[in-house]
Amino acid sequence: MRVVFPFSALVGQEEMKLALLLAAVDRTLGGVMAFGDRGAGKTTAVRGLAALLPPLSVVEGCRFNCDPKASGGICDACLDRRVAGEVRITTVPAPVVDLPLGATEDRVVGALDLERALTVGEKAFDPGLLARAHRGFLYVDEINLLEDHIVDLLLDVAASGENLVEREGLSIRHPARFVLVGSGNPEEGELRPQLLDRFGLSVEVSTPTDLAERVEVVRRRDAFDRDPSAFAAAWADRDAEVRDQVEAAQEALNDVSTPDALLEHGSRLCLAIGADGLRGELTLLRASRALAALERRTEVTIRDLRRVAPMALRHRLRRGPLEEQASTLRIERALDDLLAA
Repeated sequence: MRVVFPFSALVGQEEMKLALLLAAVDRTLGGVMAFGDRGAGKTTAVRGLAALLPPLSVVEGCRFNCDPKASGGICDACLDRRVAGEVRITTVPAPVVDLPLGATEDRVVGALDLERALTVGEKAFDPGLLARAHRGFLYVDEINLLEDHIVDLLLDVAASGENLVEREGLSIRHPARFVLVGSGNPEEGELRPQLLDRFGLSVEVSTPTDLAERVEVVRRRDAFDRDPSAFAAAWADRDAEVRDQVEAAQEALNDVSTPDALLEHGSRLCLAIGADGLRGELTLLRASRALAALERRTEVTIRDLRRVAPMALRHRLRRGPLEEQASTLRIERALDDLLAA
């Protein structure tokens, strides 16, 4: 089994780590977009997150990780199992699936199982990456370089929560709800606005400028490269603490209350900065609530709102290219004015 760099051993990049943890706590946040310098730990953080996710309860034998307790949104085979009273439950690791830039449409959405068609003579569906990612995370590195027709597929599935495949005599519909995580370097091109809007949180990732921090990054990475197993074992307890924290937050999320005054603050903030649409307010609410649950609190505070506002809103502002930093300052100033009023 491949050993990944422990999430808790990452140095710096606090905003990115927090955004990933919030997305793990509340899957309805809409995913995370990490844009910034290459070689700053974006992919390493996502790989490390996979080891922190609590396992999923799934219907045994289901190819789509269907939730045995779900009242709807399950595949036809699981519906038949439920009617027949043959639902068996097992657990699997939470999926974190890579979507390569060169992936074909068939690999993404699924296609006819050619081996079975040729050997048995049956038309059967071979699930794609979207099926594997259901109830987990779908990660796209260099997402701004993704081909347009694949972007269109992701937009359709993100909007509906289902993947519909109609080709080669097949007509298959299966659930495909996942947390989309993307990373990229803005120097290599901008992300299509339609896809960017689908991300709940957007974080800035920059190369550390503090000397001590840079030295610590190099030290830990060198130790991991020399002996990955020993390094991972040394950080196993801290990773376990983070995993327990995420699991507890998932269970407590529905018990976290949000005062009406906080909802009003969120709406006033979105009005003040001219955020497009209403997704900003919804994301502010969900991210603030996830943060409170992560910190084992039962009520959202203005501090939660302030911490999540930049990552929830910076990509929803009308701005020119390469104005991420200006967007962050604009949000922080609007918050200061709002709270001073």
